[in-house]
Amino acid sequence: MSSEEFEKFHEIYSSLYEELKLMPDRAFRCYGEEKKRLVRDFDEKVGEAGEMLQGMEKELVGAPPSYRNSMSTKIRIYKRDLGKLQRDMKSTDLGTGPGYRGEGKYGVYTAENEQSTHLQSQRALLLQGTESLNRASQSIERSQRIAAETDHIGTDIIEELGEQREQLDRTRDRLVHTGENLSRSRRILRSMSRRLMTNKLLLSVIIIMEITILGAVVYLKFFRK
Repeated sequence: MSSEEFEKFHEIYSSLYEELKLMPDRAFRCYGEEKKRLVRDFDEKVGEAGEMLQGMEKELVGAPPSYRNSMSTKIRIYKRDLGKLQRDMKSTDLGTGPGYRGEGKYGVYTAENEQSTHLQSQRALLLQGTESLNRASQSIERSQRIAAETDHIGTDIIEELGEQREQLDRTRDRLVHTGENLSRSRRILRSMSRRLMTNKLLLSVIIIMEITILGAVVYLKFFRK
């Protein structure tokens, strides 16, 4: 079911019904050719209103049961009202005026079906309005599809940026960890360097002491008598 199509049919039917319900009173006050034209106009609009009701019934086929039941009741009421207007229009032929030359009760409904230029222009305007509504509906659907695609693309971009942020956070953590390791390595190297210098100094002192002791031994043994 398309709710937009249903509302479109309903709106057109309501407009037609507002015009139709004024016609029986007008027909009662008309005679001759003017009355014939009014009856033909009424017949055309009744046919169009019936088509709108058929379209509304078709649109209700796939509707939810609760909505379909309420709308079906409303359509039956519309049909009853439309039938009452037709009976009212027929009743205007029971008392024909002096200019109405006895064509028979409501004979114009079945004998004369040609359309006047005015009715043709009204139908053309109605079709143009329907086409405009269809184009507007299609344009809205395209806009909705584009908006949905844009929303999907935006969601993908946000997810991708989130993943990149997580990667950057992990990289930063690794860099921080690497910096800490480098700091510990520098401290170890400085400690090893200090120990090496200390060892060199101790070794130098030991060598100097050994040389001094050796010199003293040589002196005492060979030069001192």
